Amino acid sequence: MVHISSQETRPAAMARERIQIKKIDNTTARQVTFSKRRRGLFKKAEELSILCDAEVALIVFSSTGKLFQFSSSSMNDIIEKQRMQSKNLQKSSSDHPSFDLNIENDKYSSLTKQVEEASILLRQMRGEELDGLSVEGLQLLEKKLESGLSRVLDRKGEVLMDQINGLRRKGAELMEENTKLRDQISSVGKQIANDNDAIHAEDGHSSESVMTASHSGGASQDYDDASDTSLKLGLPWNE
Repeated sequence: MVHISSQETRPAAMARERIQIKKIDNTTARQVTFSKRRRGLFKKAEELSILCDAEVALIVFSSTGKLFQFSSSSMNDIIEKQRMQSKNLQKSSSDHPSFDLNIENDKYSSLTKQVEEASILLRQMRGEELDGLSVEGLQLLEKKLESGLSRVLDRKGEVLMDQINGLRRKGAELMEENTKLRDQISSVGKQIANDNDAIHAEDGHSSESVMTASHSGGASQDYDDASDTSLKLGLPWNE
């Protein structure tokens, strides 16, 4: 569990006029300040957990007894881990009490400084809290932003190129599919033409058969008519 003191000083670049720390008598002003400071405290805790991959848990009770809490993971797991750590520290403090405590204090101070510096840099890269920077500091920040922008543009170019290549592959697949469809349509058209030719040929043979049958029927009818006429006239009929 992280405890952040209200007396903690800021870097010289961000130094401001100190405000006397004492209880705020006005109830409304005290509640407004509590709400504002609480949000700022939780924001710093979140930045600490993100920037340093740390497990952070905060528990705050207002003057009215209302509970506010923040945890980067499970609050119960962090509290249990803190209890186990406290037991281990108590167990080892009997052998090296001052030495272990100094190591923990040094680690905490170093970690707090790193988090504060990283938080300031993060806010400055967002365009916040730039008033305390010198020309050299602004130039250094500009170089960092340019370097970051260059990496962003490079990554953007890679993503766009991947999308273009994907579209090209898709276009080639569509062209290939279109060619296959055209070949299928052409094959079907040829088959239909061949079927039509076969139908016309069959129709031609049928017409010739009908004409032949008609001529044969006409000759037979002429023969019968001539025979009938000869019989009626009493003329001899020569076959």
